[in-house]
Amino acid sequence: MMINSIYTHKEIFLRELISNASDAIDKLYFKSLTDNAVKLARDDFKIEIDLDKESRTITLTDNGIGMSAEELENNLGTIAKSGSLNFKNENADSEKADDISVIGQFGVGFYSSFMVADRVEVVSKAFGEDTAHKWISTGADGYTIEECEKDDAGTVITLHIKEDTENEDYSQYLEQYRIDELVKKYSDYIRYPIVMEMSHQVPDPEKEGEYITELSVETLNSMVPIWRKSKSELKPEDYNEFYKNKFMDYNDPLAVIHTKTEGQATFDALMFIPENPPYDFYSKEYEKGLQLYSNGVLIMDKCADLLPDYFSFVKGLVDSADLSLNISREMLQHDHQLKIIAKAIDKKIKSELTKMLKNDREKYEKFFKTFGLQLKYGVYANYGMEKDGLKDLLLFESSNGGYTTLKEYVDRMADSQESIYYACGENAERIALLPQIDAVKEKGYEILYFTDEVDEFAIQMLMEYEGKHFANICKDDLDLSTEAEKEAMTKKNEDAKDLLEKMKNILDGKVTAVKLSNKLGSHPVSLTAEGYVSLEMEKVLNSMPGANQGVKAQLVLEINSDHPVAEKLAAADDESLEKYTKLLYSSARLIAGLDLDNPTEFSDTIADLM
Repeated sequence: MMINSIYTHKEIFLRELISNASDAIDKLYFKSLTDNAVKLARDDFKIEIDLDKESRTITLTDNGIGMSAEELENNLGTIAKSGSLNFKNENADSEKADDISVIGQFGVGFYSSFMVADRVEVVSKAFGEDTAHKWISTGADGYTIEECEKDDAGTVITLHIKEDTENEDYSQYLEQYRIDELVKKYSDYIRYPIVMEMSHQVPDPEKEGEYITELSVETLNSMVPIWRKSKSELKPEDYNEFYKNKFMDYNDPLAVIHTKTEGQATFDALMFIPENPPYDFYSKEYEKGLQLYSNGVLIMDKCADLLPDYFSFVKGLVDSADLSLNISREMLQHDHQLKIIAKAIDKKIKSELTKMLKNDREKYEKFFKTFGLQLKYGVYANYGMEKDGLKDLLLFESSNGGYTTLKEYVDRMADSQESIYYACGENAERIALLPQIDAVKEKGYEILYFTDEVDEFAIQMLMEYEGKHFANICKDDLDLSTEAEKEAMTKKNEDAKDLLEKMKNILDGKVTAVKLSNKLGSHPVSLTAEGYVSLEMEKVLNSMPGANQGVKAQLVLEINSDHPVAEKLAAADDESLEKYTKLLYSSARLIAGLDLDNPTEFSDTIADLM
């Protein structure tokens, strides 16, 4: 009852038994540092796995320190008493304490065997003792301990695998490929070799076209984690090969982040920025997170708490001995240490991206085109809590050509320029055709092109950059005119007050005002917005799932006062004015990328005027 309540995945039984075997070897190795009676060198230690399909048994053998009858009674007969933890505590003050790296803490890992076995036998001989003992249990009706024969110190655990049921396939654990898979998944970095006799089909040298079975003892684990090696030992191809094998990618990573941190939390981290997003990156099925190891043993395949959403594309792993794990070692206790590690990882990724931006602009732009949208969402999310750490990593297309950071834009600004100007649109080419663009460029001002839906929302969250506020050139309150030009335009609007009011009434609430403008260059008409909601915000908010088209920008129809169309309007009779007004309004909506209220009417009006 206890085992099935604390473990959720039956396959972890192998991880637990291998970890226990590793702890037993660690204890004997630690003893060898001070006891000349231990003849085994570190290279002699190993963990063996044997499979017997006919008998339905899995046998794990280690040549570690072994257990006496009393230790079998205490460690296996008493639930949740950890011999490994006791050993570590007893030797905490030793000069060699740093060499102790036992994994078991709770004394329950062994019992996970009973999730897949209906009978477990443990034969063990403690180092320095003459007699071995056998512990046998079915997991439900107690256990027995009796003397037995065993030549050397160490432990042999034999699991009698359950018969298959309608819902459970226990036979899978008797297959070589499955055991190999589980070792590589959970225990690849146990420091001692895990060996197993493997069978392979090879061509029969005597009979063409036929095959024979060849047996060989193979080491299943790689033992030394790549992330524990120094950077000087590793080449780019080492990282690339590890990444492709570990995270199932055909391409080399765009960037590698290899770091070791000591202090409040001690951990190793090896992270990768992919060249391309995973195939399911934009789907609901995608799960962010780093693999989490404790002393080289996989605890979680994807620890989401280690990565913020704006770095969800990062692949990699963290290995730390400082984490507080729950009793099953299948999940973390949400404690202070985890938060410290997550904060350090976030800081390290930002630092590496900043370095890439500074030293390899081409690579950074390639990265940003792929994952920059995530950073922009990061600026906007959580009420802008992360905006200060991300704002200098943002890139935007510019009217100057290419991409620019906000810092670069501000550094290019003339002393007289007070705002950072931007315009929104589907792409840079469409934005460059907006009527307002020419007037702003004529003043010598650079314009940022916002082509992602989140851009304007992120900028609103930033509010300003180095004291410079952001200004949408398609907003009604933008005015780059001189005082004399402002006075002249005010007079023109006053003189045309009745005409403009008529046009507003013709549009029947679709705009809040119609006015003459001098900021459209050679273009006849445009739509601008008053208030907080811009044209682009209206499009984005109304396109969201569940939107009821209720968000409306307060639109202003602007007519170029210097364009011949203004004279045409002034001379038009009421019937023509109505047609002209509706036609100009529809044209302005098309330019702004908005849908037409009545496409048929628009088409009929054009045909009628022709």
